[in-house]
Amino acid sequence: MDNCFLIVNKIAKNKAKDHISLSYDERFLRRKKLVSDNGFEFLVNLPETKSLSENQAFRLQSGNLILIKNKKENLLEIKGKNLMQLIWHIGNRHMPCQIEKDKIFIQYDEVIKKMILKLGGKVKKVSRPFKPEGGAYGIGRTHSHKH
Repeated sequence: MDNCFLIVNKIAKNKAKDHISLSYDERFLRRKKLVSDNGFEFLVNLPETKSLSENQAFRLQSGNLILIKNKKENLLEIKGKNLMQLIWHIGNRHMPCQIEKDKIFIQYDEVIKKMILKLGGKVKKVSRPFKPEGGAYGIGRTHSHKH
């Protein structure tokens, strides 16, 4: 089995041997056996835990590159006239959140869905890649209790 000790920040898509689709939670790793979208197995063994992003790549010992893609996952799309208030409540729970002009996305959570509805927000379950805001100063992960 091939090993990966290094993440490459940007590569041309045609330089990759394969690609791997990872959810937001799966993109936070240090040591793990992974299987690419086409069935190629490799072991990731990084010196420290990393938060990976789409279009970075695993550089394998063999020299091959495996391109990272954001996997579609179950999210809640949240809208409302009181969107700022809803964002405050999401942030108060330290939940990763993808913020767009007139809506936000969070990982699907039935309890949070009920809270948003109770606060007058509108929710819709969607399946799409999740790209939340970074942590403090836009670096790394948020202070989620999940990790």
